[in-house]
Amino acid sequence: MGERLGIIAGNGRFPFLVLDAARAQGFDVVVAAIEEETFPEIESCGVGAIHWMSLGELSRLIETFKREGVRRAVMAGQVKHKQIFSSIRPDWRLAKLLLSLRSRNTDALLGAVAKVLADEGIVLENSTTLLEPLLAKPGVLTKRAPSNEENKDIEYGRAVARHIALYDIGQTVVVAESACVALEAMEGTDATIERAGRIMNSLAGDASTLSRALTVVKIAKPNQDMRFDVPVIGIKTIEMMRSAGATCLAIDAGKCLLLDGDGVIIRADDAKISIISS
Repeated sequence: MGERLGIIAGNGRFPFLVLDAARAQGFDVVVAAIEEETFPEIESCGVGAIHWMSLGELSRLIETFKREGVRRAVMAGQVKHKQIFSSIRPDWRLAKLLLSLRSRNTDALLGAVAKVLADEGIVLENSTTLLEPLLAKPGVLTKRAPSNEENKDIEYGRAVARHIALYDIGQTVVVAESACVALEAMEGTDATIERAGRIMNSLAGDASTLSRALTVVKIAKPNQDMRFDVPVIGIKTIEMMRSAGATCLAIDAGKCLLLDGDGVIIRADDAKISIISS
């Protein structure tokens, strides 16, 4: 039996990629699957130890990992921020943690969870260490480089995104002709892009002076904690951009995961979307 690694699985394909990478590197994996988030297909991945629990059951998570002999763990996959403050019922440990927070942004909340785990002898590590090949390399990743207009939008979008990321509001900005069309908050990147598309479609036909072409800028936070809330894009992001009329995507090199690897680039090339990483 290899060293035990706990995976706290959120939604999307990210947990499946981390799971495969961990097993390939010889880890004996224990999955804590979140009832409100984790895809049920994780049951068919051949993992012996899968424990389903509610997002509010922090004590049960700790007890499960301790019982399974887990001393190292990673968070993989999104947990929707709004989910934490909606219908879940926090246990005493999570309730105490929530009451102790000065702010309830992602960094504060997940940082506090990481500290509770560490106090119990469970070290939360960077999930990206298992997925280094999927981190975006610097440069133009697609056949088409950004146009001059798109580069202007990227420069403006990065400046705006750095400000909202500084306050842990969101990491994505959608821009058209150096005008902000949509900013990300709790809804996530794909929903932000979709909303930007709806806003552009609502503008008054030929009378609109604003270009319909959207540029999406997604950045890491200042001092991004790579243990959680790592920026990710996938084929679904590209499909959402195509539907919204977005033509360019700018991401941070070395700090954004391409969940579908080269599949993201192939799909972007098909859609004539430019991706630049810097």
